Amino acid sequence: MTGHPAGTDDPFAALRDEIAADPLNASFTARGWRPLVVGSPASRIVILSQAPGRRAQDSGIPFHDASGDRLLRWLGLTRERFDDVEKVAIVPMDFYYPGKGASGDLPPRRGIAAAWHPRVFELMRPSLRIVVGAYAQAFHLGDRRRETLTETVRNWRSYGPDVVPIVHPSPLNVGWHLRNPWFEEELVPDLRRRVADALNDR
Repeated sequence: MTGHPAGTDDPFAALRDEIAADPLNASFTARGWRPLVVGSPASRIVILSQAPGRRAQDSGIPFHDASGDRLLRWLGLTRERFDDVEKVAIVPMDFYYPGKGASGDLPPRRGIAAAWHPRVFELMRPSLRIVVGAYAQAFHLGDRRRETLTETVRNWRSYGPDVVPIVHPSPLNVGWHLRNPWFEEELVPDLRRRVADALNDR
């Protein structure tokens, strides 16, 4: 990720140190894993996601995979711009890979977002929040979300100009996209416009 200029303090680095020292994260810290939350006080866009996958945890770089490629296409961003923390922050519901379950990765641990997301937002004031998947939408939209993820995403316009709920960009969601062509036809162009506006690209 593009870092801070030499000689300047990085409040996100200090926050990551605090997260790593949290006793709830001791088992991850003991493995040598670092919490995956990236951003800057200058970040204009924040991606509120689920939890790192194993590949992201090992590399320390979120969304450098097929899901990330699809997400970049939806956002209309190059990899270079996406990785610039002064443009895009990435704040998952759990900052560590939660492990493998019976049918995929385990869900993010409860309580992590409630404990730490307010601290993250003390450090930045993004213009646009992109809320990825059901776990992040449940936390960040609360009573405003609809009964299902599909209905929440379908009603993206109702959340105002600074919040966009989206489905996870995993290639495994191909069936969902076939059933919901409006996502690519209507939401994605609107999302790209909002991203461009947040970055003052237009």
